[in-house]
Amino acid sequence: MTRIEELSAIECAEGTLRRFRMTNAEGAYVELCNVGASITSVVVPDREGAMADVLLGYDDPRDYVGDGPCMGKIPGRYANRIAAGRFTLDGVAYEVPVNCGPNHLHGGPDGFANQLWIASIEGESVVFSLHSADGHAGFPSALDVVAKYTWNDDNCLMLNISATTDGATVLNLTNHAYWNLSGHDTGSALDHHLRLWASRWLPTDPSLVPTGELQAVAGTPMDFTMPQVIGSRIEADFDALRYGKGYDNCWVIDGAENVMRRAAELYDPKSGRVMTVATDQPAVQVYTGNWLDDSPMGKGAYKYHDYAGVAIECQNFPDAPNHPSFPTSVLRRGERYDRTISFAFSVR
Repeated sequence: MTRIEELSAIECAEGTLRRFRMTNAEGAYVELCNVGASITSVVVPDREGAMADVLLGYDDPRDYVGDGPCMGKIPGRYANRIAAGRFTLDGVAYEVPVNCGPNHLHGGPDGFANQLWIASIEGESVVFSLHSADGHAGFPSALDVVAKYTWNDDNCLMLNISATTDGATVLNLTNHAYWNLSGHDTGSALDHHLRLWASRWLPTDPSLVPTGELQAVAGTPMDFTMPQVIGSRIEADFDALRYGKGYDNCWVIDGAENVMRRAAELYDPKSGRVMTVATDQPAVQVYTGNWLDDSPMGKGAYKYHDYAGVAIECQNFPDAPNHPSFPTSVLRRGERYDRTISFAFSVR
């Protein structure tokens, strides 16, 4: 049985920052914070049974407010990019903040990741909820979001995100955790092995917005259908890798959407830790932490540098509001957005 405790409640200008810990029967635990409904620590055993925190993050919860990397948080209303910060819904044009080159990214500077969510303990879960008003950050219609985290004795972290709206809007929600299975303070994660259950990917323009095309990964550095060392091809002469200074790309997960299925497996040969990611989302964005040098000071006064962690973000396609051929990002009154992502930890 999972034990849940509230670790702290810190008053600041934004409100009360609340931190929680979920500990399972084996002593492995997950820590959460209401800033962006974030995961702040995941402490699990290696093949010898030694525990380590495999999630990048900060000791001071105030550092999660407005941090550039979006450490462990739920970005929104629209995770990833919207081209030029513009889209049309039901014949009405909308503009949202441009905060990443010429594009909108992760809901903008006032997005969900930088909001204080309402937190509660419900049974063996920690639940965060957020109300986003009509017009917040330029998005239409009010939206109510609930993020529910559950941690079990099999070292599996489950995240369910649900949402309803009073009109029509677009949304794309995920978690933006950075993983280093050797331990958050062990340097680069480029020696990890990555496998993706994805035979197609989304090419982008130089600003990392999808062109609308879906391409086969076969014969390219985007092919992770069999396990590959992440850093083995990261400097290849390939446009996508030059555009982002590494991997910052979206893959189409094989199999039927809306059905839980494997999306990714991350393996660290040094510790033996394995993380298997499953989801009912249509796609997964892999970001190799290409711009982490300017992060706030990490846990234990450890300074993170580029490539210190890998984000595996199960989500809808980037810029879907501007591509009718992509899976819809539209949610309407009377409908319910309901998506699940699981992170299962094991050793080999």
